Amino acid sequence: MKREDAMDYRLDDSLVLAAGTGKAVRMRAGQRLKLTNPFGTQAIDFWAFTQADIYEFTSMDNFRSVHSTVHVTSNTPLVSTKRRPLVSIVEDTSSGRHDTLLCACNADIYRQLGVTGYHRSCADNLHEGLAELGISFPVTPAPANFFMCVDVRADGSLDRLLPASKPGSYLVLQAEADIIMAFSCCPQDITPINGEDRTPRDCLIDIFSPAGSA
Repeated sequence: MKREDAMDYRLDDSLVLAAGTGKAVRMRAGQRLKLTNPFGTQAIDFWAFTQADIYEFTSMDNFRSVHSTVHVTSNTPLVSTKRRPLVSIVEDTSSGRHDTLLCACNADIYRQLGVTGYHRSCADNLHEGLAELGISFPVTPAPANFFMCVDVRADGSLDRLLPASKPGSYLVLQAEADIIMAFSCCPQDITPINGEDRTPRDCLIDIFSPAGSA
């Protein structure tokens, strides 16, 4: 975080978001989470669910309706199915635009790509992360895709671009309510969404609380 912000927050926990896996963490309103991309190439699928009502969660269709954009930025908080802000980006050293259009990779996508047998997916990573907190959810909501570069061409088609963030780029996310943040360090190793070498890589999570909070 910025030096002036770091003076007002204390580090509570640090963990590795291992390549190809997922994690879910409980966050109180006002807490911040720093998500670091050491190589700059790793796409990370993201969701948030309110702790009071698991069926209120980040909604990409409501996000696009509220903000009239397809990109998450520091000026466009992620909103819920009830159209209220759940997560804000308070600092961003990446390319600065994050996708809301593509679904989480799943078993059917890998089957269409020619995979036989099991392949890890962002959909599975979400549910595994929630299960570690004792939560079962019946569907896979559309994610925000951090560090993923997708543009809309003039004819309406999508252009999947190579990652554009520099090594060590990071986001600082602020919880705007008591929520669960869920992450998938995308295991895609067939298409170049995680870089030309098609190699998923570890990312880092640091969780901060306001100084003086309980």
